[in-house]
Amino acid sequence: MKPDPTTPSPGWFDRPGTHKTLWRFLYLACGISVVAECYVHREQHFSIDGFFGFYAVLGFIACAVSILVAKVLGYILKKPENYYGDLPEEEPADLDPARHDRA
Repeated sequence: MKPDPTTPSPGWFDRPGTHKTLWRFLYLACGISVVAECYVHREQHFSIDGFFGFYAVLGFIACAVSILVAKVLGYILKKPENYYGDLPEEEPADLDPARHDRA
């Protein structure tokens, strides 16, 4: 059976194997950064930043804090559902494009 030409094909992110591929690239990038830390000499400014994996832990903590701050801001800035007023029960007649053709 041929696929329907009017139906768009799924995008790259919607394909089944894409998620697995992206996770593999993430794991590969993390592994490369850990291996690279063995060979890259960083100048130590404080006593804590000389530990192995310090920058990975720092990045994880910074990301987690960013997510928590965003959640708190979401609760603070949240508006009620009817913030812009109550929605009408039915669509007004002037918004129906079929009615404009009859005029």
